[in-house]
Amino acid sequence: MTQDNTPAPGDRSPWEDRSAPFYTIGQVSELLGLTPAALRRLEAEDVVTPERSGGGQRRYSRDEVELLRQVKELADEGITLPGVRKVLELRQQVGELEDEIATLRQERSETDT
Repeated sequence: MTQDNTPAPGDRSPWEDRSAPFYTIGQVSELLGLTPAALRRLEAEDVVTPERSGGGQRRYSRDEVELLRQVKELADEGITLPGVRKVLELRQQVGELEDEIATLRQERSETDT
C-alpha cells in the first residue's frame, strides 16, 4: 500500500489496473457503438495502440476505451480527426497543469505552516 492507502502498482489486481488490456475489438465495438473497421482505422491513425494477445487479437485497456469514447463524442460533434487529436492534447496539457498547480499549492501550504 502507498501512503494514500491505494495499492502499490505491484499490489493491484489486474481488474484494478486501468491500463491492463482486457477488452476485445468486438467488446469495444459493442460498448461504444463503433464498427470494428472504425476501431482498426483509429489504430492505423495512431489514436490508440491496443496490445495484442498471444494469438494476435487486439486487446484494449479501460484507459483506451475511455479515450475512444472521447474520440467518438468529439467526432459525433463534427470535429475532424486532426481536431480531435488537438482537443485531446490540450485536455492532457490542462490536466498536467492542474496537477502542477495542486502540487505547488500543497508545497506553499506546507511552508506557510
